[in-house]
Amino acid sequence: MKTNKILAIGFMAATTLFTVGCSDDFLKTDDPKGEPLEGYYTTDARIQEALIAAYDPIHWPDWAFDQYNALNIDAEIMGDDFWVGGADKADMQNWHKLFNYEGDENNTLNSLWTVDYSGVKRCNDVLKYLGWATDITEENGKSYEMQARCLRVYYYNMLWHYFGNIPFYLENLSSLPYTAPQFTADEVYNQLIVELEAVIDSKVLPMKYYKDKNGKDDEGQLGRVTQAMAYMMYAEIVMYQNDNARFAKALGYMKEIIAAPQYELNTNFANIWETSGEWCNESIWEINYEHSIAERDWGTPLAIGGTVLPTLISPKEWPGDDLWSKGQDGWGFLPVRLETYEMFSSTDERREATCWDVRGATYKPRYQDTQIWLAKYRPMDKNNESGPTSKNLNYNNNYRYYRYAEALLNAAELSLRTGGSGSGEAKTWLNEVRTRAGLRGFETVTVNDVLNERHLEFVGEGKRYWDLVRAEGISEASSNNKASMVLVPDEFGYRTNSWTAKKKYIPIAQGELDSDPDLVQNNYK
Repeated sequence: MKTNKILAIGFMAATTLFTVGCSDDFLKTDDPKGEPLEGYYTTDARIQEALIAAYDPIHWPDWAFDQYNALNIDAEIMGDDFWVGGADKADMQNWHKLFNYEGDENNTLNSLWTVDYSGVKRCNDVLKYLGWATDITEENGKSYEMQARCLRVYYYNMLWHYFGNIPFYLENLSSLPYTAPQFTADEVYNQLIVELEAVIDSKVLPMKYYKDKNGKDDEGQLGRVTQAMAYMMYAEIVMYQNDNARFAKALGYMKEIIAAPQYELNTNFANIWETSGEWCNESIWEINYEHSIAERDWGTPLAIGGTVLPTLISPKEWPGDDLWSKGQDGWGFLPVRLETYEMFSSTDERREATCWDVRGATYKPRYQDTQIWLAKYRPMDKNNESGPTSKNLNYNNNYRYYRYAEALLNAAELSLRTGGSGSGEAKTWLNEVRTRAGLRGFETVTVNDVLNERHLEFVGEGKRYWDLVRAEGISEASSNNKASMVLVPDEFGYRTNSWTAKKKYIPIAQGELDSDPDLVQNNYK
């Protein structure tokens, strides 16, 4: 069983939510004993409660605030590997609209905005409460500070990727009208990258938390942010911004991960997605879910427990197989495109581990059904059998956020884009990934080779769309890796609009615009 303090404690302290531009109700925080906050958050134990509360929103996106926002689905539906699916175009209409690049203020990822600003608010709380602590050691205080600051970058990074031009603040709003200035996407980047550099330079976070041979983790700390996680986030942000001036630093961080004995490729790609593969040596950071302690149910979506992702992306009225019994029910979102299946070589071990091919099975087809589903997060009986509440909401599949394979491919690309040879270290790193997949390595590699390999390696992991968008600024990228060339109308008429640079940042929800009249909507038309 995967027990984890980051998951099992849940949110005890900061139970309020935060959305930019809302009323002052969000400031009315009641602590567990009803005493003033200044008198409650004065001990190490209570600061830890606040810190755990700051971690809690990372579990929410798959289902929160009346909307499903599984992180991989949100990105993949705007890419080129999947259809949206579901019952019809009205089922999760916002996904279908964003898929067709016609999202609007009423069809966007509004709950993701609320989730991430809730996380920002809670991180700011921790940093404020640290000043009230009386029994906290200098070492613990610094650790809590850097965890909160790293998490805050994580939440803002999500908002920046999707919405770009967002309200930004490092201290919670304390007076009417409770609104923050809206920064441009470039201004947000400049803030985030400096903040993340400060966290990294502090060298406070451990490179990794360990999982011992008996399956017990490092005092229950798996799921906390680490130095390696910060390195990966740094490379992701810098590469998405195409900030050439910081490529060398990002490459140095990737080299540190590659040189670290704690990290290596899992020799079996398929095992990564098994419960036994969670937090393996390839794992750099995961979002934990657990079925056996689930309190999550239809009336309590934010409670601790499992994830609904496997239910979202699986067939309806399943006839049963060795792994998922008859009568189990999926909702039919995110069917894999046939072209995605066919891009894999027949000898590529990733194909079967990525694509759950059930062509020929009899079940109730839904909209855009291809009978090929994402195997990486497919539902299995063993992954929710111990759930005490609604089982289809509580699978124990951790969300694999950063993997060592990505560090290798980041390093290969960064090396090439900083003048490295295509027959040198970049080739070595890329070929490690190919060899693990059962493929022959290249004699020399290009940036486009790296982008192609990323496409194969990360299907369904929420990486491809961002790679297509950032490749617009990479001269070496070929047309099959650029958003403006790939994200165009399809032969089935499912996607009738093309991606353009105006589509980089999705619309801000109408509720946020109503709450803050100074918010400027993204120019998505």
